[in-house]
Amino acid sequence: MTDSAIKVAKPKEKPYKLADGQGLYLEVMPNGSKLWRLKYSYAGKEKRLAFGAYPTVPLQLARRRRDEARQQLAEGIDPGELKKADKQAQKVEALTFEALAREWHQYRTPRWAPSTAAKALAYLESDLLPALGKKPFESVTRPDLVALIRKIESRGAHNIAKKTRQWPNQIFRYGLARGVIEHNPATDLDVIAALPPPTKHHPHVTFAELPELLGKVETAKTHTLTRGAIQLLVLTAVRPGELRAAPWAEFDLDAATWTIPAARMKARRAHVVPLPLQALTILRQLHEITGKYPLVFAGRHDTSRPMSENTVNLALQAIGYKDRQTGHGFRHLLSTELNGRGYNRDWIERQLAHGDQDEIRDTYNHAVYLEQRREMMQAWADSIDALRAGGNVVSIKRKA
Repeated sequence: MTDSAIKVAKPKEKPYKLADGQGLYLEVMPNGSKLWRLKYSYAGKEKRLAFGAYPTVPLQLARRRRDEARQQLAEGIDPGELKKADKQAQKVEALTFEALAREWHQYRTPRWAPSTAAKALAYLESDLLPALGKKPFESVTRPDLVALIRKIESRGAHNIAKKTRQWPNQIFRYGLARGVIEHNPATDLDVIAALPPPTKHHPHVTFAELPELLGKVETAKTHTLTRGAIQLLVLTAVRPGELRAAPWAEFDLDAATWTIPAARMKARRAHVVPLPLQALTILRQLHEITGKYPLVFAGRHDTSRPMSENTVNLALQAIGYKDRQTGHGFRHLLSTELNGRGYNRDWIERQLAHGDQDEIRDTYNHAVYLEQRREMMQAWADSIDALRAGGNVVSIKRKA
């Protein structure tokens, strides 16, 4: 075969070949492209290997690549498989930690609550990616990760350090499953974790102090929506984020239930909240204000967005409860009090939308205990009213 013969070769209706020798040939396609191929046998199987297109790959270069491939065959190497391995190695080398971390985050996002996905991305962008993002994925080492964790721990951010130990492990596992890496340097990082300070729970008042708090909420110059939000947190023990972003469509006031879909729940499991009579009264009052909007707690300046996540805590601070009570703390208050009254632990945990610490038990425990929780939460609401009226709450206690 000569260059001049290649140049004058015209396309036909069907592909045809111009042989050069020792398995090398040029395939002329109907669209006019001319592609170099090598026909060879390996382990008793006939195979093809592509060398590129003419004239980008001239005749002499195609012959040189043929000779290299034949030398590999003589050494017992399949040139086609070697080419695939080289391409994969180049691909992995070009893959940065940031690229795979963002791919992992995109994969995980549908499986998380929106708040979890947002928090994960924030942690990635604030700590992991600035330190490791530009490094090729395969070059990230265990000492790199340990150094990053120590740096985060040194500033007292132990919760972020915990996530930094967990998420790289998940990212590397994802890389292993994708077949782009061969090892995971992020395993067992919990072994080198610094001892964190004692856990600080969300502050909350005692049950006996609750009437005074609610009285101050009612008499303070607090916006009606904010006041209603605080009262509903007390009566339902939902997470503040679940309440403030709640649309009216989730509520069935006639059935006295509030059904929060899995997409809005931390555990990605739908949660049915029984509504005591006192909560229904508050919701009907709020409906007169925001019933024409999608959200119960519609923003004052933009009704398509919920009230700020800081609204409830700022309102509690304004009436003198800074470092004494938070919106989330009402959940701890209810848990402490109802456990003390002897209610079934499973009812309380399901009301709080907690997963069981025993993962197998949690997987098979689909009971929502709705009617039991309805009775329990109505008794809880009635006991608050009784205490505020100066009554005796002991009579409302019960054993499950």
